[in-house]
Amino acid sequence: MILAYILTFTLLGSIASLAGSFLLLIKRNITENFSHQLISFAAGVLLATAFLDLLPEAKNLSPDGEFFTFTLLGFVVFFFAERFIRIFHHHHGHGKNPTELLVLLGDGVHNFIDGFAITASFLTSIPLGITTSFAVAAHEVPQEIADMGILLANGLSKKKALFYNFLSALTAIAGALIAYFFASLIENNLYIFLSLTAGFFIYISASDLIPSLHEKLLESRLSNTLIFVLGIVSVFAFTKFLEG
Repeated sequence: MILAYILTFTLLGSIASLAGSFLLLIKRNITENFSHQLISFAAGVLLATAFLDLLPEAKNLSPDGEFFTFTLLGFVVFFFAERFIRIFHHHHGHGKNPTELLVLLGDGVHNFIDGFAITASFLTSIPLGITTSFAVAAHEVPQEIADMGILLANGLSKKKALFYNFLSALTAIAGALIAYFFASLIENNLYIFLSLTAGFFIYISASDLIPSLHEKLLESRLSNTLIFVLGIVSVFAFTKFLEG
């Protein structure tokens, strides 16, 4: 039963992200403009999921109250992962452009972690798993649109870009299944994985998404702010609904 939930919601997230990529191929200008609003919404959803859902659950499951240490660890791990990708790109940016490989590699690792996080959340409770899946889908759609735009800008054909994005999306399934079949090893430490996921979500929102919102034109900042708040309110309402 739990496996069915895990596979269903992981697949839904992957399909949603691929749908965003496919729309970019059809209506590029419209999709790119809409992606700014999706980023605002995703930033709010990720923060709210981390602070209103994942961390409270981690606190309840933590035997020694050390869950914040793993939240910090999750944040720092994502920071160094992103720094490594940027430094690698900087030092190998001459000659053959490695951007496509870096985008796909980074996206694949990111999707794998998302799948792992979804499974860890469902092993804790079905409502938490659904909320986490919602957060994953919210930030995957604008990310996939951005990644697809980078691949196309670097000369990759539309068919190849979509196919590579599809392969990258499958890593979420791999992460989910690995976490499920090794559930016996992680169930006693679920608070660690929930805390790590919260750290990932906080980093993505605070470091990647929110700074991009500050760069928008002044006239669009109000609408982006309202959409950001809407993302927070949506998670709060969604969580209360599932609890009820």
